[in-house]
Parts: sequence; structure tokens; C-alpha cells
Amino acid sequence: MRKTSLIVLLIVALTGCANKAMKEIEANPPGSSLPKDGLSYLALGDSYTIGEAVPAEASFPYQLSAGLTKQQIKTAAPTIIARTGWTTDELIAAIKQRSITQTFDIVTLLIGVNNQYRGYNINTYRAEFVQLLNTAIAYAGGNKRRVFVVSIPDWGVTPFAQGRDRTQIAREIDQYNAINKEEALKAGVSYTDITPGSRNAATDAALVATDGLHPSGKMYSEWVAKLLPGFVKTFGN
Repeated sequence: MRKTSLIVLLIVALTGCANKAMKEIEANPPGSSLPKDGLSYLALGDSYTIGEAVPAEASFPYQLSAGLTKQQIKTAAPTIIARTGWTTDELIAAIKQRSITQTFDIVTLLIGVNNQYRGYNINTYRAEFVQLLNTAIAYAGGNKRRVFVVSIPDWGVTPFAQGRDRTQIAREIDQYNAINKEEALKAGVSYTDITPGSRNAATDAALVATDGLHPSGKMYSEWVAKLLPGFVKTFGN
């Protein structure tokens, strides 16, 4: 019974509040100081991109835009195609549905945790990740230097994973990340490994949001600190 309850709760956490999340990311959140113009930014992903369980401005795309702007690289609020619970195939379908035709100065891609959770075929993940990576490059106008892949964090260290096989989760997350890293580097795009830092949540509760599953704004700020040097190198004067 306890195991069944945990599974139900995890599904709710991974898929719940999706409509609300999509509504919140369409425009600058209240109090956002991001400029109206500047570098355009498209963020593709799932709950880790929309920042489930934290304010929109605490999500890593908003923090990244703000961090770049503070570095005198003015960056507008991100356009986000992401929803809690999405797998690679669902992100592919959503991109087609949105039919965005413009190109962007920056594109980030972080996807795969829900493939891992649902036990999808890992070879299917590779094929669909490559498709998404090619889509990201196309959105960057073919400029691979403007595409940035982020690794999947390890949700197995969070309080929500209590009672589950944390070692197995870590092993599977590593397998998924081995694929997205290999394909990102093969394609010639930037790859940022935030997974080791995400595992610090095992001993630092401040890195986990109030839902006990998703990253907190503090963890997202650590991701941005790892991402910023590459961005500054690419876009700085």
C-alpha cells in the first residue's frame, strides 16, 4: 500500500499543475526585471525547465537570463516549451504543436527524467533526444555554439524517493546522461553536467523545493553558475 501511494504521489508531482505552469511561463513573472529585448532565448524541457514548485523567476531559464543581463549581455525573458511530466516524445509533439518559426540566439535542452521514471526504452530515448537536439540546432539558426544541453539531475536523492531503490535510480540517470552527453558532444554543442551537484540534495535540504522532489531556486542558481562561463564566452564582447 505504501509503495502504491508513493507511485501515485510521484505521478501527481510529475504531471500535476501542468496548465498552471504553462500559463505562468508565457510572460515575465510579476516583479521580473528582465529586459523586453536583447538576446532571444528558447528553453526546451520538462519540470526542471519550468521550475516546478518554485516561482517562475527562480527557474533556471529566468535566472540564466538575469545572470547574463547582469554580465552586460542583455537577454530577454525566455520563451519556454516545457511541462511537468513530459517525456522526449511529448516534448517533440508539443514543439510541433507550438509551430514556432523564429530562430533564437540561445537554446537550452534538458529532457529525459520522465523517460527514466516511466521505464521507457533507453534506445528510444537516444533516437528522440537526437531529434530534439537537431530541432534545437535548427532553432539556433544552425549555429551549434548557441545550443546548450544540460544533464538530468538525480531525483533519487530527494525526500520524495524515500522507500525506492536510490542506487538503481542513480544508475539509470547516469545511463541516460551518458547518452545525452555523447550525442551533444558528437553534435558539437555545449554540455553542462549538473548531476553531481544535484546529488548534494541528499545532505542539503535547501537544494530541494517544498514539494520534496524538484530543485529549489538555490539549486537552480548553482546550475546557472555552471552555465554562465560558457555563455559569457560565447556572447561576451
